[in-house]
Amino acid sequence: MSQPAPTKSAIVIGGGPAGLMAAERLRAAGLDVELFDAMPSVGRKFLLAGKGGLNLTHSEDRPVFDQRFAERAPEVARWLDKLDGPGLRGWAAKLGVETFVGSSGRVFPVSLKAAPLLRAWLHRLREAGVRFSMRQRWQGWAADGQSLRFLNADGQERLVRADVLVLALGGASWPQLGSDAAWLPLLSARAVGVAPLRAANCGFDLGPRRAGAEEPGWSALFASKFAGLPIKPVALHFQGQGGRQFARQGEFVVTASGIEGSLVYAASSLLREEIAEFGSATVHLDLLPDRSEDFVAAEVARPRGPRSLSTHLKSRLGIEGLKAGLLHEVLSKEEYNDPVHLARTLKRLPLTLRATRPVAEAISTAGGVRLEELDERLMLKALPGVFCAGEMLDWEAPTGGYLLTASMASGAVAGEGAAAFARA
Repeated sequence: MSQPAPTKSAIVIGGGPAGLMAAERLRAAGLDVELFDAMPSVGRKFLLAGKGGLNLTHSEDRPVFDQRFAERAPEVARWLDKLDGPGLRGWAAKLGVETFVGSSGRVFPVSLKAAPLLRAWLHRLREAGVRFSMRQRWQGWAADGQSLRFLNADGQERLVRADVLVLALGGASWPQLGSDAAWLPLLSARAVGVAPLRAANCGFDLGPRRAGAEEPGWSALFASKFAGLPIKPVALHFQGQGGRQFARQGEFVVTASGIEGSLVYAASSLLREEIAEFGSATVHLDLLPDRSEDFVAAEVARPRGPRSLSTHLKSRLGIEGLKAGLLHEVLSKEEYNDPVHLARTLKRLPLTLRATRPVAEAISTAGGVRLEELDERLMLKALPGVFCAGEMLDWEAPTGGYLLTASMASGAVAGEGAAAFARA
């Protein structure tokens, strides 16, 4: 790929998908580009996300796709105008990575792996002339207010200047992979408004599992038997005090202290805000989503002769193992033996959630540099020539390819915006 001779220079800090995409667009515009990262290699969280099959994007048409970004949909839609789902599939194809649409509408590489795509991408970037400086931790600005300070693994400082800067430093989830939010005080010190970082696409800890329970969380017996196991099929319903609503069928996983997994992640932003406002959030589980309330009530009340109630529930409704354990967690002995109460709980089993799991465990984070601090090119209004992209911005998205697509789209916007600023 031939490139024009560089006349302007750019620095990108952060080697995740947003930073790599920004570097690609900057170099394509003819700038000399150097990418810095504190880790030994780039794309570490990207590779982790692809371990179970890289979910690159989603096949939903816009504007339905845009609506997944909730209150930030108008801003994110402008990024997606630069690089949306079909655009991302076309971009991957040019790297030699073909994709397919799964049964859920999610889009994956045919190989299902992240590593081949990342290798091809890095090869193309290096061939284009992008330079990579690893194990370089950004320390902010030097006393002149222009030079950037980096500290290498040996504790030596390096000062670097460029015409434009793109920050793509991630949020605070999985800090061991490089996203540790160390950038937050550096920007706050320069009067950049930052919303607090909060867990997104996260698990939750349980409150007391039933009335009268002294301690929060599962009983020791339940946790020892079922932690780590999925519960499916199940539907999760949430009607919050603040008017927040959610209803969807799927599956999730029981943890030692609560719940996590795809169905929980889909509702996590609503549950997190409910807990922040009211101290807790109560969800209701339909353990038999494919059966009507009348059918369940009739089967529970059906005469069972000498059989135990647990055997009756197993034979008539398939309730056993984890689902049976959940009933015993939330019902007293008297409630369990009350057919009306038992049938109602099978269709509406309550779980009270008291806290999100720590941000470091979350798949992603909400909060970050407020979008109001940026212009339409994603340049900081307070710091001309400094652009931001990716998860360090104040937006969030559910799993399913939305987060990755919008992160890369924001990198494209910031990279092209920085190139235009440098040439002006």
